[in-house]
Amino acid sequence: MGYALDFGWLDDAFLLIANGAAMTMFLIAVSAVAGTVLSILGAAGRRSRHALLRRAIAGYVELIRNTPFLVQLFFIYFGLPSLGIRLDPVVAAILAMTLNMTAYTTEIVGAGLDAVPKGQKEAALALGLRPRQVFVKIVLPQALKVIYPALTSQIVIMMLESAVVSQIAVRELTYEADLLQARTFRAFETYFIVTLVYLAMSIGLRRLLVAGGNRFLAGGVS
Repeated sequence: MGYALDFGWLDDAFLLIANGAAMTMFLIAVSAVAGTVLSILGAAGRRSRHALLRRAIAGYVELIRNTPFLVQLFFIYFGLPSLGIRLDPVVAAILAMTLNMTAYTTEIVGAGLDAVPKGQKEAALALGLRPRQVFVKIVLPQALKVIYPALTSQIVIMMLESAVVSQIAVRELTYEADLLQARTFRAFETYFIVTLVYLAMSIGLRRLLVAGGNRFLAGGVS
């Protein structure tokens, strides 16, 4: 006999899937905002006059980018308690996602900062603006416009990678899917539906970010 598809369980599972999707979007919303802010500070720090600060940020970026996200997550959730630091699973997930995303987006933001012509910075300084004002009002807006597509892609990638946090019992979409398939024994149908939900969230998140860029960045984004 062939395998018979059965989606009869979906009505009862809709709320669980919706709650899991909501948790996934909450995780990426918090980590994306925190990660972007930290990456701006990190990119600026890598271009500061202080060698120790530059080396510290460079070391952090290399460490995070060359180790698996799952290991980073386990270190925060299972390793830190050995030092007396115990975190709630959701807090640990947000911290791990933020640290991971910051390392990648620091390089992205840095590329945008380097793309702004130096002549504009020199002209702004000549007009009497302070270095901090030049960075915030002249350099950063132009850099964000240049790197916004890459930043958007990194946020979407981080949203998809958030499925890993199900390993520490965060009740996001993948965790709820695992519970459903264990309860219904309909693995194909469960993960097929969840795949569609992830696809919809990815497309929706990308469109939301592009719309936000068109609204808040001068000249819009592609």
